[in-house]
Amino acid sequence: MKKWLLTVAIAASFGAAADEGMWQPHQLPAMADELKAKGLEISADSISKLTEFPMNAVISLGGCTASFVSPKGLVVTNHHCAYGSIQYNSTPEKNLLKDGFLAKNYAEELPATPGSRIFVTEAVTNVTDKVKANQMDKVGNDFYKGIELQEKTLVAECEKEDGYRCQVYSFHGGLEYYLVKQLEIRDVRLAYNPAASVGKYGGDIDNWMWPRHTGDFSFYRAYVSKDGKPADFSKDNVPYEPKSFLKVSAKGVSDGDFVMVAGYPGRTNRYRTADEVKNQFEWAYPEGKVLRERMIEIIKETAPEGSDERIKYESLIAGLANYAKNFTSMIEFYGKSTMLADRNKIESDLTAWINKDKKRQQQYGETLTTLEKLVAKSQQNQQRDILLGYIGYTTMVTTARDLYRLANEKTLADMDREPGYQDRDMTNFTSSMERIDRRYAASVDKAILADLLTRYAALPAEQRLASLDKAFGITNKFDAEALANTLDKMYANTTLNDQATRLAWMNKSVADFKASNDPFIQFAVNTYASDMALEKAQKQLTGDLMKVRPQYMDAIIAYNRELGKPVYADANSSLRVTVGNVKGYSPQDGLVAVPFTRLEGILAKDTGIDPFDAPAKELELIKQKQYGDYYVKAVDSVPVNFLSTLDTTGGNSGSPTLNGRAELVGLLFDGVYESIIGDWGYDPQTNRSIQVDSRYMLWVMQYLDNADNLLAEMDIVK
Repeated sequence: MKKWLLTVAIAASFGAAADEGMWQPHQLPAMADELKAKGLEISADSISKLTEFPMNAVISLGGCTASFVSPKGLVVTNHHCAYGSIQYNSTPEKNLLKDGFLAKNYAEELPATPGSRIFVTEAVTNVTDKVKANQMDKVGNDFYKGIELQEKTLVAECEKEDGYRCQVYSFHGGLEYYLVKQLEIRDVRLAYNPAASVGKYGGDIDNWMWPRHTGDFSFYRAYVSKDGKPADFSKDNVPYEPKSFLKVSAKGVSDGDFVMVAGYPGRTNRYRTADEVKNQFEWAYPEGKVLRERMIEIIKETAPEGSDERIKYESLIAGLANYAKNFTSMIEFYGKSTMLADRNKIESDLTAWINKDKKRQQQYGETLTTLEKLVAKSQQNQQRDILLGYIGYTTMVTTARDLYRLANEKTLADMDREPGYQDRDMTNFTSSMERIDRRYAASVDKAILADLLTRYAALPAEQRLASLDKAFGITNKFDAEALANTLDKMYANTTLNDQATRLAWMNKSVADFKASNDPFIQFAVNTYASDMALEKAQKQLTGDLMKVRPQYMDAIIAYNRELGKPVYADANSSLRVTVGNVKGYSPQDGLVAVPFTRLEGILAKDTGIDPFDAPAKELELIKQKQYGDYYVKAVDSVPVNFLSTLDTTGGNSGSPTLNGRAELVGLLFDGVYESIIGDWGYDPQTNRSIQVDSRYMLWVMQYLDNADNLLAEMDIVK
């Protein structure tokens, strides 16, 4: 395999990259001179060593990022990242979402949502040769399964050491593979969250917007057994003592200062083809926006505000709204941009570059054509596939399918099972069954499913699935009343809404499922063969794409390297580092956004009505100019949020924003509206990340919520 990603090549192109790039830690030493010039004061080598400060203080929550900020396992992340745990512990009588929560001692801390984890990355190993060994002559499903088996074998070997979770990550579409080893802390507890009127101030209205005044932070604590090993929740467990933790800066940052973020960005798509770009922006995003917004409407129509049912779905509403707004921005900026024309030109230039050299023609000549055909094939049934995907948001359908799939997988040897159904996955599987109680209401679930099935029934007959049609009585002459009656009976007669029943089904046989009268179990049994046929066809296509995508990326990387352009992999939820500066921007002609907001902005926005209903105590403190130790002369107040040029995306939420000495100066929680399209390309003029300023966090903790016990255990740099 060609070593296009050698650090020498990366260093050569780094200077031209501005602040673009989500870099793998091992790439950073080659950038040492450039990073020092930007403002990094610690050694670039230290950032590449995952077992040393500061990288071993940066952790994953499995969807968000967080960091240790005390020697006693105190963890800081975004309020919206802890939202599910806050919701899980809330009731109409004791609504922690609305009122906030502070544990004054360890005993008062509350268990996080079942299945909550803290992952500490300890090793990243290049395993490309091992993953691809004896697989490259295979195609389609055989190639897919072959690669999967190699990955499972490496994971099984890695996880022989108790307390670790391992995963193989694909980079550049399968050009490289890395094995990531993480300590898995299973006892996670909620220590503190401000009220929603601080932590979610501005709500969905301010989401992706600037100026922003959101105190998007909360605290967990990690617990382990008395011998320091990961363990399930127990009253006998003790706070985890990390090898290092981040100091929190009360000095903060100023306009122009160097900042960096270490975190776990989810997914970017900066190397997709023009056809993929066109389909995503002109079909997938608009369709997804409609479905998400309709689901939010259904939840609000079905579950009255303040009811237990609404509390159960608040986290889902927040997630749906976040991405609905994300999609809106994507569509808007795509319509005004030259993105599609730019991608077409890139492909045209790449093709010309390939055709100029016979060796390149032999190596890459058929790559683009083959990839285009496979992409087109993947889009053939996308109207049906997106609806089937959104049905996955419903609980009873998904629960029954998962349980029956588990029974079938258990008939196989562990290494032959589908990922997610192996012995290593059973703790997480059990947790998924347990947390349903605080995330499910039959009335809401039924209403969402009815809407999605109505949309599905409108598809052309050739796109529908015979087994699904039969299960819900759907014919070419759709009868909404008949469907409603069918769903009423199914929800009235299922027992999967009971936790003990769900857990019991985890240990039952395929024969037990086939003999069951539970309507959702019957549904899972009757649609299983069709589901497996669809999955096999998908794996065949995925396997073909897994063969050609690395060839395409190899060509892209070689071409970019020749042009002196930066070489970094798309985000894939693995640990990355980005660097930049505190900086404002001009969102449109005639407007300039300064990089900091102030306490007074909260007062100016406040209406007393959600989501602009800051606590009365906070408003009074601001009126009295009670800035305490966190006053900043440059803004004549306490900074609340700030902008930076950091290249980030979803999954970076909760990432510690660090200064040149690796002190925490903020928490990344969002981006400006103009930067949402950054998943597809970085624009140095408009890509801006939004951070909650460490000085505002400390101000809220000290003067508003009296979190003196937490402040005392943190190392605060004044």
